[in-house]
Amino acid sequence: MRHFESEINDLKESLVDMASLVREMIKSIMNQLVSKEINFNEKLFELEKEVNIQEIVIDDKCLKLIALNQPVGTDLRFITSAMKINTDLERMADEAVSIAKKIDVNIDIVNDISQMAEIVRQMVEDCIKSFNTNDVALAQTVLIKDGEVDHLKDVVFKYLKELMIKSADTDVIQRYLDQIMMLRNIQRIGDHATNICEDVIFMVQGKNIRHLAFTTK
Repeated sequence: MRHFESEINDLKESLVDMASLVREMIKSIMNQLVSKEINFNEKLFELEKEVNIQEIVIDDKCLKLIALNQPVGTDLRFITSAMKINTDLERMADEAVSIAKKIDVNIDIVNDISQMAEIVRQMVEDCIKSFNTNDVALAQTVLIKDGEVDHLKDVVFKYLKELMIKSADTDVIQRYLDQIMMLRNIQRIGDHATNICEDVIFMVQGKNIRHLAFTTK
């Protein structure tokens, strides 16, 4: 039993380490969108490689824990939640890289995109903190913010589409299109943060709230 508990703790530490890498990636790219100071960040791509390696390692640890120990109750909830959180963290990293590839020094970031980026950056910070501390109340605040992000995305999408229709410059149209794609990337990061918080609630309370009318959507 002590060996099993040690492996559970090791799994959580691995997830915390991976979450720290992802948090650094999200913070870096979102700060650029908020400040509108665009810089190529080679470190972001290096961090993604580390995240990809961690995802494989953590998945392997989860599968071995289930196969060799046949856990039940709280332990099983933690391991299955860890597998899903692992996937969401890796996908967050992918979205951050996708944003980085679309950013151009000549792009004029729409203010509402900067606002979305700041909300999502905080969602990521809070979802990771809620996992580290088993804070269900904090996880619930992230679910509410997801509705704000979805609303902002719809508003900005409509605005950028109108600008594209009015413009005859293909370069300008491409920049607006890039921002529309970034909108979707930012929204997806928020979705993954929401998924993690839903898993935290399940892990702590045993309640599956996915697809319930819990948020402001």
